[in-house]
Amino acid sequence: MTPSLNPPGQSSAQGPVAPPPEAQRRPLADVRIIAVEQYGAGPFGSVHLADLGAEIIKIEDPRVGGDVGRYVPPYAKGEDSLFFETFNRNKRSLSLDLTVPEGRRVFEDLVRGADAVYSNLRGDVPAKIGITYADLKHLNPAIVCCSLTGFGMTGPRASEPGYDYILQGLAGWMDLTGEPDGPPTKSGLSLVDFSGGLVAVISLLAALHAARRDGIGTDCDVSLYDTAIGMLTYPATWHLNAGFTPQRTRHSAHPSLVPFQAFRATDGWLVVGCAKEKFWQRLAVVLGHPEWATDPRFATFAARGQNAADLLPMIEEILAGRTVDEWLTELYAAAIPCGPINNVAQALAEPHTAARGMVVTTEHPEFGTIYQVASPVSVGPRPSKYRRAPRRNEDFAYVTEQLLGYDQQTVGSLVAAGAFGVAPDSVANSAADPVADPAATPEPQ
Repeated sequence: MTPSLNPPGQSSAQGPVAPPPEAQRRPLADVRIIAVEQYGAGPFGSVHLADLGAEIIKIEDPRVGGDVGRYVPPYAKGEDSLFFETFNRNKRSLSLDLTVPEGRRVFEDLVRGADAVYSNLRGDVPAKIGITYADLKHLNPAIVCCSLTGFGMTGPRASEPGYDYILQGLAGWMDLTGEPDGPPTKSGLSLVDFSGGLVAVISLLAALHAARRDGIGTDCDVSLYDTAIGMLTYPATWHLNAGFTPQRTRHSAHPSLVPFQAFRATDGWLVVGCAKEKFWQRLAVVLGHPEWATDPRFATFAARGQNAADLLPMIEEILAGRTVDEWLTELYAAAIPCGPINNVAQALAEPHTAARGMVVTTEHPEFGTIYQVASPVSVGPRPSKYRRAPRRNEDFAYVTEQLLGYDQQTVGSLVAAGAFGVAPDSVANSAADPVADPAATPEPQ
């Protein structure tokens, strides 16, 4: 039997499964995405869609214990972790073995009623496992197949695994980062992964718009490599057209604007930035040297750049004489761009963080109340409530019975054939299946 899927939150077999009223108002409440995703980059992209109301059904491989993100230390308990919770709130989970015919059957039934198939795997894997548009268009001509991979599905590196750290080095980011006399330095955050996730969902949404307009889906071949190279932006343009060679700068200084960098105070660090001449003129007054604003050595961007070796030590000496808060009070009053260099705890405790609703909570049976940062994507009001990340296979009954409309005989047959990785004598409607090997490693991006 081939099921006829209804929009997210509805069921042909059991009657309507109405989402809460707020969910019905979310911008993507009519979007269903089948996510063959894992770890960080892919789930980071789709969590923004989930927060916007899309139904994200995670396909978790029971042979390897599901998404490897479930087991990331140090805050992990059994098949869950705070790492996993960060990237998977508001999603659903189904354990499904795509390597067996019966598992493939379930997957194809899901594709028939989905808007997109979203994955983050190695570049040669989507075609191998049959999740490209060419593989699925006969089931659903409007399906969007968005593949976020390490290096893309074409090119000499397509079959290589892609990891954020490696990509930051390969794309030149680490050579740009750090003190001039220090080693190449990685960003403190996995910015290639996170940027790749955002690029992927932008691509997916654009393709979804076209599919709904034209009735024809497509592939989105997105890669972490392309993302990292693309984010070289103007230094790449300068190099390609003028032979510019980027150089690391002391105290994270801007490559062409002086002063615009980190400065040490008596009790910490702050950033002061003069992105316009008016800011420099005001800063000269705050520093007690209004004459610097008209000094020919420092009066213009070009002059300050040429004489940075003379100017910056004088600014540093003055700023080192007072606390961060003392300087910020004067700098803010003068409307000069500035800010403290916070640690993570200080950033989360900033009053503006709370005012913008950037910390949200979910309730978890093991971890209790979990605090985490909200999606910065803003469309209308933020949700007033967030659902925790799913336990592995938690939505088995919802997907098989309510969404796909399988009867108990069909479910039993699929279970017995290993479609869900469960033993024949397991309870079909269990919230989690017993087959798990957390030590196994899934395909990387």
